[in-house]
Amino acid sequence: MARLPRYFAEGEAQHVIQRGNNREPTFASERDFAFYRDCLLRASAEHGLAIHAYVLMTNHVHLLATPEHENSLPKTLQSVGRRYVQYFNYTHRRSGTLWEGRYRATLVEAERYLLTCMRYIEMNPIRAAMVEHPADYPWSSYRANAQGHPDPLVTPHELYRRLDRSDEQRQSAYRQLFRAQIPKGDLEAIRQSTHKAWVLGNDRFRAKIERLSGRRAAPLPKGRPVNQ
Repeated sequence: MARLPRYFAEGEAQHVIQRGNNREPTFASERDFAFYRDCLLRASAEHGLAIHAYVLMTNHVHLLATPEHENSLPKTLQSVGRRYVQYFNYTHRRSGTLWEGRYRATLVEAERYLLTCMRYIEMNPIRAAMVEHPADYPWSSYRANAQGHPDPLVTPHELYRRLDRSDEQRQSAYRQLFRAQIPKGDLEAIRQSTHKAWVLGNDRFRAKIERLSGRRAAPLPKGRPVNQ
């Protein structure tokens, strides 16, 4: 069966996950993380991908990013893949594929889910029990978004900018968001939409994407015949 084309809507952010093949490690040293981030910085700048949040985990990567063009995201990840896999295989004396199949991505309704998705991404090291606070993990966008640390990889989203006019107050407002747990319903929505390639948003947003893409943006309600 032919693969469906990925969703794309101008100006809309996407949540992206790329995992290691068989969930094996894709980063084995601090140098690996640094080299991957450098590859991502160069490729995203070249292909027009604005990255708002990211985390590099031991065996997978999360991005929240807005593509400038339909090919911005695939070309960025293809470029990173070529450079990084060659580096990783040479450095660690291995061969073969590093990432599993295609990356997973979903469009995100910004007003409803963007800030929640940023928190979801930057809280990954906490959920994995790797650190006690997101600021303790060096390979994510948290320090840039919450503390103002320089990170050329991060491009603030307009909704993030609206948190406050000044950088200091904006960062403070962003930190306040992390005091509350992400609701279980939102966690499930983020996970299901990304893993199953459905659009993350309300019915109106999904209908908009369906009009633009010409295909469904959400699963059919249970019990509804497919041909209706």
